[in-house]
Amino acid sequence: MDKFKVTFLPDNKTVEVERHRTVLAAAISCGIYINSACGGDGVCGKCKIILRKGVLSSPASGMLSEDETEKNYYLACLASFESDAVIEVPQESRIDLEAPKSPERGEQAEEIRIPEGNGARHEKLLPLCEKMYLQLPAPTAQDNISDLDRVYREMDKTGKITSPTTALVNVRTLPRLLRDSEWKVTVTIARRRTRSEILAFEPGDTHAKSFGIAFDIGTTTVSGQLIDLKSGAVLGTKAAYNRQAAYGPDIITRIIYSQKREGLKTLHDAVTDTLNLIIEGFTREFSIDLNTITCVFIAGNTTMMHLLMQVDPRHIRRDPYVPAFNSFPGVRAQEVGIFINPRGLLYIAAGISSYVGGDVTAGILACGMDTAKELCLLIDIGTNGEIVLGNSEFLIATSASAGPAFEGSGQSCGMRSASGAVQKVKITGKTIELDRIENAAPRGLCGSGYISAVAQMFARGILDKNGKLVPEASDRVRPTSEGLEFVLCRKGEMDAARDIVITEADIENIKRAKAAIYAAVSILVRKMSFSIRDIKKIFVAGGFGTSLDIDAAIAIGLLPDADRAVYSFVGNSSLTGARQMLLSQELYRVSGHVAGKTTYLELSGDHEYMDEYTAALFFPHTDIDRFPSLKR
Repeated sequence: MDKFKVTFLPDNKTVEVERHRTVLAAAISCGIYINSACGGDGVCGKCKIILRKGVLSSPASGMLSEDETEKNYYLACLASFESDAVIEVPQESRIDLEAPKSPERGEQAEEIRIPEGNGARHEKLLPLCEKMYLQLPAPTAQDNISDLDRVYREMDKTGKITSPTTALVNVRTLPRLLRDSEWKVTVTIARRRTRSEILAFEPGDTHAKSFGIAFDIGTTTVSGQLIDLKSGAVLGTKAAYNRQAAYGPDIITRIIYSQKREGLKTLHDAVTDTLNLIIEGFTREFSIDLNTITCVFIAGNTTMMHLLMQVDPRHIRRDPYVPAFNSFPGVRAQEVGIFINPRGLLYIAAGISSYVGGDVTAGILACGMDTAKELCLLIDIGTNGEIVLGNSEFLIATSASAGPAFEGSGQSCGMRSASGAVQKVKITGKTIELDRIENAAPRGLCGSGYISAVAQMFARGILDKNGKLVPEASDRVRPTSEGLEFVLCRKGEMDAARDIVITEADIENIKRAKAAIYAAVSILVRKMSFSIRDIKKIFVAGGFGTSLDIDAAIAIGLLPDADRAVYSFVGNSSLTGARQMLLSQELYRVSGHVAGKTTYLELSGDHEYMDEYTAALFFPHTDIDRFPSLKR
């Protein structure tokens, strides 16, 4: 088979590819991630590249204008190689998969604060994996039980462990290890359902060096925390784009992609690469031996868990929408392709249904909804928006496809919550103030930035209720070949490297996403015969950076117009819940019961939901009476 040498600009990365391989596949091999929102079907038009040298073959595409075709533009997902080539990947076609960032060493993660008496829980520190130092009495003629039984006996004395098991490979090394260490040994113990397993024996006292990692695998973003299992302290937090994003922005396009040849493995490898990148970053930053990381706990939606475990997810999107699994026992992390201690375990949070996964279970636990006496509402805003209503007596959940707009993906200047991301906007006359993460030069907008910006533009008359820009309202509204756009920050202002803009297409994405979330909340509350006034606590979760402006979210019609005192922004509740379960055997046990008792309400095909969604496709809503504070 012919092979060609291909160079990608401006990265100057070169790779050897086979004839007829697509530009998209070749770019991924080089670590260059091109936006392919349709999963490579050639219908989104976001993966445009420019051929600078060589020959490509490609079917005709209506996604390219005549002018673009004349300038040698191609769609990366359709174009394949017929010769050596030089390819330029424009900035607007890229997905920014920057290295995961961590806070300063020792900085603690923000904790969810639950009001007293409303579901607050204080779990005892008892991790799913822990180390135990044992000083064994040497055998004598009177005390000549086996080496393994000697270890078991000493463990029994602690009162923590009963009837443990271990693998043959550990027993084979045990005799020499015990004698060389003068009968002083550290055992690593993990909980697997109803039993305990000794994962490893180490000579001497190493129990102080024991770490675990909690992960939230989102459709767009993967977040992780390094945990000291001895103290329960969070040593560091990192986040990175999920590398699966190169194959589609949402779970449906990824399920479709998984059915292609090698598609399931490709998506599995993409997410495990992301996890391993974060793990590697932790070990390097905190000078940790990989062998001291003995467990990983992961929460994520049901599709993400199927792709992680390399289990066919096709039936998730087929009536009657049945997943292959909702819960999974602890397995060897390396069996899944996650590189920690070779015998370390991977745990995943129990899911609820095909479209409400373990990330929601984790959020319920983190917010204490399962023990709360008053009526609570959890709104988790992400690519797939999930809503849970209930308390200690009942829990009911639903989901709505919001798309990646609130996670900074798929937008013209969107980015995740990282240095330079605009997270709040204030417009006063012709003056625009941009609150950026770390006060760095503006690079783009994260989800909270888009919510704030749209709310400000609507309040100032720059944006009408239909989501259309009003040119006469501001000299920052300008025409482009694809419609109007609003310039938040011009190149050079605040040291910006490019114009930071919001296009009408961006606004349309925000409008559809907020309508999906609001409609799902309205339907769930109404079907349970409650009103918004009956809800005493509303938890808003999502990867919005350091804060979310609740007033702005209400102003655009994303959240219901309730008393502001009932709202709490709780950040990444999935990651918080994953960490809490990693550190509490009891909470991990409870999580299965919580997932099992939560009822799922299916909205697809529900005519009432579609009516609600259509009515919400305005700012803030067609029925202004639902937003009395804005009406006033």
